[in-house]
Amino acid sequence: MENNQKYALITGGSAGIGFELAKLFAADKYNLVLVALEEQELANAAAQLRQQGVEVITMAKDLFDRQNAYAVYDEVKAKGIQIDVLVNDAGQGAYGLFKDNDIERELLIIDLNIASLVILTKLFVQDMVARNEGKILNLASIASQTPGPWQAVYHATKAFVLSFSEGIRYELKDHNISVTALQPGATDTDFFAKADMLDAKIVQDKSSLSDPADVAKDGYEALMAGTDKVVSGFKNKAMMAMSNVTPETTLAGMMDQIQKPVDKDKE
Repeated sequence: MENNQKYALITGGSAGIGFELAKLFAADKYNLVLVALEEQELANAAAQLRQQGVEVITMAKDLFDRQNAYAVYDEVKAKGIQIDVLVNDAGQGAYGLFKDNDIERELLIIDLNIASLVILTKLFVQDMVARNEGKILNLASIASQTPGPWQAVYHATKAFVLSFSEGIRYELKDHNISVTALQPGATDTDFFAKADMLDAKIVQDKSSLSDPADVAKDGYEALMAGTDKVVSGFKNKAMMAMSNVTPETTLAGMMDQIQKPVDKDKE
């Protein structure tokens, strides 16, 4: 399928799952608008993606500041670009016990993972409704369906993303707009470093981490098929199936065991 005039906007598109998604869009000849924090990372990603013969526009924006979500939309409109696919990939976590974590850091996580995602979705959805066409991919997580000791705020933000995605998907079903939630598990990206989570048990065994390219492929295929949500990876699918029949307190205890620091004595 030729998509030379189509554009996908990807937040967090310079690295990790976002960059792997960008490569898949480029392979299908979607032009790209990449939004991320670091200009050099964006430049490096864009140079690689342009080799596939697509246009790549970069926007270095700090989406921890929700006002920059409005700025992204304004810049896109000023360039006269129509966004056919919106990918809300940008997100971070704050590791540690809630009682100890810095509240300002946690509020920034909420602004990034929820507020900026909602703003971008609101603005681009209104354009999609006007032309009766569009696709949205939101990065949820298997964390969206489990309580998260040591990452309580992050898990809660992803629960919001999943619920929000499912709610607006139904609202938009008569407007030829599909909304897909991608639910990866722990993935081999820089997420853990940014969350100061490198001491967590779940991070120590690299073999247990998913390949971001595999996660992106699962998400891309689900998006293009118009699927409502997809859990990436057999192990994660099994975990989600088990979570549906496991008491919340038991799930919380299980997450505590895999997310607490390796040197943390069980209290």
